[in-house]
Amino acid sequence: MTIRLTLVSPATNGASRGVRFDDDSPLDAEGLARAEAATGWLPPAVHVHVSPSVRCRQTARALGLDAEPLSAIAACDMGHWRGRTLGALAATDEHAVARWLGDPDAAPHGGESLRDFRARIGVWLDGLHGLTGRVIAVAEPDTIRAALIHALAAPDQAFWRLDIRPLTATDLSGRAGRWNLRNGRPLGAE
Repeated sequence: MTIRLTLVSPATNGASRGVRFDDDSPLDAEGLARAEAATGWLPPAVHVHVSPSVRCRQTARALGLDAEPLSAIAACDMGHWRGRTLGALAATDEHAVARWLGDPDAAPHGGESLRDFRARIGVWLDGLHGLTGRVIAVAEPDTIRAALIHALAAPDQAFWRLDIRPLTATDLSGRAGRWNLRNGRPLGAE
C-alpha cells in the first residue's frame, strides 16, 4: 500500500524571523495571516499530526486542520541553546558550534544529537507504512529535514544542505521503505 505524506512547515514566529533556535514562541501577526490565507489548499487527509510546538499547533489551527499533537515529531531538543542565535553562540563558544555542525553525534547544547534526532524521526516515518490514506504533519523545519534525510537514505551531513521555507509543503510517497520526494511547494500553489 502506498503512503502519501505531506509535511507542512509552520508559519513564521519571532524565533524564525530572528534566526534563533526556537524558544516555543507563538506565530507573529504576519505568519498567522499567511497561514489563515492558505486555508483549504491542503488535500484531505485521514491522519493529521502536529508537532507539539506552539507555532506548529497555531499553524495547523490556522490552516483549519484538526491535528493530533505528536511528541515523536517534536523539533530537535536544543538544550540550553534554545532562543539563541547561531552567531551569538559562535561568538562565545566557536568550538562547540563547530563540533555540533561537524559531528552528528555531538550535542554540546546538552540536548539531542543530530544522529539521535534523525533516528527518532526515522522511527516515526517508518511507522507510517502501516497506515492507509493520506497523512499530513505540521512539523518544524528541522523535523522535515530529518525526515527527508531518512527517507532518501542520505548522509547526516546532508541535513545542513536542505532549506525548508516557512509555510511550504513537502510531499513524500512510497511503500516498504522506498520514498519519492516532491519538495517545498508554497501552500496555495500547485
